Amino acid sequence: MTVTIKGQNYEFPEGTTFLEIAEKVQPEFDHEILLARFNDMLFELYHTCTGDGEIHFITGTEKIGQSTYERSAIFMMLKAFYNVCDDVKDFGVVVDYTLGGGYYCHLKGDVKVTPELLKKVKDKMDEYHQKAIPIHKKSISTRNAIKLFRENGMHSKERLFHFRMTGSVNVYYMGNFADYFYGYMVLNTSYIKYYDLIPYEEGFVLMLPTRSNPEKVASFVPLNKLYEVEHASSKWAEKIGCSSIGSLNEMIMNGYSDDLILMQEALFEKTIGNIAMDIAKTSKKIVMIAGPSSSGKTTFSRRLSIQLKALGFNPHPISVDNYFRNRDEAPLDENGNKDFESIKCVDVQQFNEDMLKLLNGETVQLPRYNFFTGEREYKGDFCKLGANDVLVIEGIHCLNDEMSYALSSDEKYRIYISSLTQINVDAHNRIATTDGRLLRRIVRDNRTRGYSAKATIAMWDNVRKGEDKNIFPYQESADVMVNSSMIYELPVLKIFAAPLLFQIQRSDPEHAEAKRLLKFLDYILPISPELIPQNSIVREFIGGSCLDVG
Repeated sequence: MTVTIKGQNYEFPEGTTFLEIAEKVQPEFDHEILLARFNDMLFELYHTCTGDGEIHFITGTEKIGQSTYERSAIFMMLKAFYNVCDDVKDFGVVVDYTLGGGYYCHLKGDVKVTPELLKKVKDKMDEYHQKAIPIHKKSISTRNAIKLFRENGMHSKERLFHFRMTGSVNVYYMGNFADYFYGYMVLNTSYIKYYDLIPYEEGFVLMLPTRSNPEKVASFVPLNKLYEVEHASSKWAEKIGCSSIGSLNEMIMNGYSDDLILMQEALFEKTIGNIAMDIAKTSKKIVMIAGPSSSGKTTFSRRLSIQLKALGFNPHPISVDNYFRNRDEAPLDENGNKDFESIKCVDVQQFNEDMLKLLNGETVQLPRYNFFTGEREYKGDFCKLGANDVLVIEGIHCLNDEMSYALSSDEKYRIYISSLTQINVDAHNRIATTDGRLLRRIVRDNRTRGYSAKATIAMWDNVRKGEDKNIFPYQESADVMVNSSMIYELPVLKIFAAPLLFQIQRSDPEHAEAKRLLKFLDYILPISPELIPQNSIVREFIGGSCLDVG
């Protein structure tokens, strides 16, 4: 058979494994090969290659390669923990959320995280790495999977598979340790070379390499404010018995969707009200709201404005998006693509001039950006501030002082908002906050900007790079952080996102990501959007908001 790799043709006997082919061409790659994409399909390396075609080998510099390495490292870490803590009653490990460049985890059972315990676990991981233990996948019946995970005390997986529609489950084995994972694995533990365990607060952080440097463990950066918000959200989800997809599905199945929605909306409204009270105490005239894409900044700013009105203030919500330069003026990134996440996309000078005029009591005509035409328009939206007026400004760059260079820092009240998913697939398979935001954006972009899911996914990597550069470095400077993720939103977004994802063709580069998202959504029972309040942050994405959210 003839296969093409990096434009060069190679001859191999029919039935050669991808591993054997990878070993031959590895010198042509700067980083270790982890997976293979053959004729638009992904394969783990133990699979055989059948027929002619093109092979694209994947390393840790690609998103799918990085997630494969991370998933495999988590698997090895779990095996080590369960070995070291085999005598601990009701023991468990929860891989909770990303923090400071790693994965924050905590333990269950009668055991505390100590440096001594983490050293034992890391030593055991080193031992597994040296042994090159094969990681193999076995298909078992769903009934047997439920029984397996019940016996192993992995109850979040047991609940998950009660809602499995198919009759079988792919379970991964590392020696005699079995677990279910949502995604691909490396061939064996010798591939898992770079990792560290850092004690932090009540748990620890698993540190792994980044895509930019797959051979070096990233440095841990403590983010105390972010931790407090994520920790509180996770604890609340656990307290109401809804910390995993399985438990969420049980609540939906048992008719508690209304209660879940009302509880979450009540909690979020209380959070907004408390922030409004704090702003009133400071007497600051400028509220700056920043956050990554699809975090719900617009709805939050409108609802915060309503709370400020209830306290006797006259707020003016202003979206920095309306100060975007015309699309043909957008700056280019290092690859020659339009960089819509750059602060240079914003007419910063005009923004500052307008805000200073408002603060000085002048009347200003505010712009409105037309995302269909890609142009800034003026439609007679005039604004003038009075004595009790407050500017409520939202945009991805609002915590960057360059955005509001002409405005006094003493007058600014800074808020960081992000959608920090508080539930996971199960205890070992987290739901990335970026997945929740991507689904939000797919739905909103299609509804308000006419973009396909394919187009949104295609630009998402650049969006993420822009967030890493322009947003996340400033998040800890906020006076307060807000989690805008609604615990019930994924069952709602599923209804809108799934049809859009199915439109992506197998031959499209975005198909693998669409397939991954569809598989993830398949775990979740739906909730009717009719139950969602008109002022909910979810309405910003699915439509039907009673607020002016564009």
